[in-house]
Amino acid sequence: MEETFPDEWTQEMFLREKARLEKEGVNVLLIDTILAPIERAETVVYNPYELAQEPEGSVFVFYCDTGKETKTRLGEYRKKFPKHHCLSLRGGRGYWRKYMGLENDGRTPSCSI
Repeated sequence: MEETFPDEWTQEMFLREKARLEKEGVNVLLIDTILAPIERAETVVYNPYELAQEPEGSVFVFYCDTGKETKTRLGEYRKKFPKHHCLSLRGGRGYWRKYMGLENDGRTPSCSI
């Protein structure tokens, strides 16, 4: 049965779900739509051709400065990438905490400076 996803993930949800899904062999990509990478995060610049080459079932988490524009454009992204799961990063780049991570259990958030 195919997994369903919400329209948005918070940073904590992104980190937790990325760790879980990648253990299951699913690619989870944080997609930069504004040409402004997030410090201390692995991001991919939005390139429809390149993204379409990702394995079917991959999860694309799009972000902008606030998360509003990418959430508004989810319908467009989902039409463009029907074989992938498209979500928006809640709060966008502005809410990203660069020192937030997960404890070794992969579920508990931590903050290291």
